[in-house]
Amino acid sequence: MKLPRIPYLSKQWERVPQQRRLPLAVYATTQALFLLWWAAFYPGALSYDSITYVWHVTTDNWMSNHSVAYDGLVWLSLNVTGDLAVLTLAQTIAISATLAYCAGTLREFGVRQRWAAIAAVVPALAPPTAVFVIFVWKDVPFVIGAILAFGAAGRLAARRARGEQAERDRVFYRDVALLFLGFLALAVFRNNGLLVAVVAAPILLLALPKMRRWVVAATAVPVMIMLTLTTVIYPAAGVKSPPKDAVYAFFYADIAVAYKQRPGFFTKEDKALMSDIAPLSHWGGRAGNCYNADWAMESPPMDRPLAAKRNDELMALWQRVMKRTPDLVIGARVCRAHIAWAVFPGPKELRANTLLSDPQTSKTLFSYLKWNEEIKNSEYRPILKIRPLSEPLHKVADFSWRASKVPQLQWLLFRGAIWCYATYAIVLLFRRRTKLPGTFALLSISLGLQLTVLAANPAPLWRYMIGPIFIGILLLPLLGAKPRFGKQTDPKTRNTPNRESEPEPEAVPAPVA
Repeated sequence: MKLPRIPYLSKQWERVPQQRRLPLAVYATTQALFLLWWAAFYPGALSYDSITYVWHVTTDNWMSNHSVAYDGLVWLSLNVTGDLAVLTLAQTIAISATLAYCAGTLREFGVRQRWAAIAAVVPALAPPTAVFVIFVWKDVPFVIGAILAFGAAGRLAARRARGEQAERDRVFYRDVALLFLGFLALAVFRNNGLLVAVVAAPILLLALPKMRRWVVAATAVPVMIMLTLTTVIYPAAGVKSPPKDAVYAFFYADIAVAYKQRPGFFTKEDKALMSDIAPLSHWGGRAGNCYNADWAMESPPMDRPLAAKRNDELMALWQRVMKRTPDLVIGARVCRAHIAWAVFPGPKELRANTLLSDPQTSKTLFSYLKWNEEIKNSEYRPILKIRPLSEPLHKVADFSWRASKVPQLQWLLFRGAIWCYATYAIVLLFRRRTKLPGTFALLSISLGLQLTVLAANPAPLWRYMIGPIFIGILLLPLLGAKPRFGKQTDPKTRNTPNRESEPEPEAVPAPVA
């Protein structure tokens, strides 16, 4: 039975050009779904980091250990509206527009419009990806930037597959600009986001040979902008550098792992230094785990101010540990990056346990009230909790979020590694089946995200690898894609593809009641 159509909307829909119907339909659908999640967790889901951002911008404690750009967005939202709802609403708008753009990218590779639309809508339905978007986290715009860069890279790769990579038209400049914007978001919204560009750029340069100058501009310029911000502009603006104990926490954790496994390799002088910072029972106990550096930095028992003061001595100790037991240090780094490469969670401590700020847990503000008088007496403390616009909607959304964290499904819903491997397999199979050049550009962003987390990761947090989940879901329809590029470019004769034989794109149905 067909659903009744709204006459006015159907008439307006017929006026929309065919090429714009898919992205418009995807945007409208995903935006409506994200708005439901936003209303259920209004003004947004919170974590310890969320409170940190508010503390930074409301007490003049701007620091570069988190994203200064995202702190600026938090400051703007609080000063303009007195709340965080505008910020999280803007995140839903940005991700909806990005998914709509990526749906168009899939269509460029011959994915049927219905499947492209479904793949783009799934992240707005699945609790892990949908709830992530309405968190007050710097990781949200970072991931949006990654998805945008993926979509733009795909558009440029499709251009090469059509034999049009030498053409410079308005659409080309738009896609390059969006590629630049995506990498800029990667750079400014996470301190290690520069590494994504370092990994992705060589792949894009090989996949898009006649666009190399533009690829270099889209990847290198964001890196230079971020370096200028961190070395010149932020210090001049009074942004504080993070304390040394925060910068070198990975190295302290390496020492703890080595001490726990081979304490006999440490001299009396080594142990004396370590015992001044924290009891040896801590170094050889909870701090000595290889999964989470945050456990090593717990204060108490770790005397973090003293660790920062004696950082040079601790780094000299780390160098000695690295020379004596390089296998333990390297193993600790790989273990700590478990979320980047392992399909299954492993130990119980690695299961997704991110808490949402409901009216009960928000009373503690994630332990901030135990030590921070400024937050305890802050005028913004009343808004730092979930105030759902609809209580029944909140109950349904909260139940679905908590139910999605069942351990048996975390490998699929919360682990980005499996989606990285799926992405690589899908792209390789598509390339083997179609022989289209440039398709390896589709895996560049996921590989950059995975290797970045593998290089330096403090804890097995699912949000560090959620970008590949979005991209992997989007790429699933590529398995059945049938590119409609006609006759491919002959490298000898430089013939252009025959696009006259392409069938008209299938119609996207009009909105229904």
